[in-house]
Amino acid sequence: MVEAELFEIRINEVEHEQLIVLAEKEGERRLPIVIGLCEANAIQIRVHGIQPPRPLTHDLLCNVVAAQGGEIDRIVISDLSEGTYYAQVIVMMGEEEVVIDARPSDAVALAVRVGCPIFIEEHVLEHSQPEGS
Repeated sequence: MVEAELFEIRINEVEHEQLIVLAEKEGERRLPIVIGLCEANAIQIRVHGIQPPRPLTHDLLCNVVAAQGGEIDRIVISDLSEGTYYAQVIVMMGEEEVVIDARPSDAVALAVRVGCPIFIEEHVLEHSQPEGS
């Protein structure tokens, strides 16, 4: 696995497809992922330090995990199949690791809220690079 960080959020309110770009921490590779406008806004709100007066959906999920005694440990962009990226949210419940299937956009929205690491499986990163990179 490769550790990554949120590099860029591109929001275009005219188009239906927004983009987040994850960047390899110890390298030059990038992983662009098309996401929805709502998810892009949820990520951008937290990145810019905006605190809404009431919990948004991703805040609610973080609160539920914490109320159940869990902690979001990391997220992993785990697979790419037929043009669709897959992610996992890894929650620690005491000593037990719970793996939860998620859309990458939701996983990144959670990661920016709790400050947990973002990882990308090597095979996903390799398949997303343009030829000759």
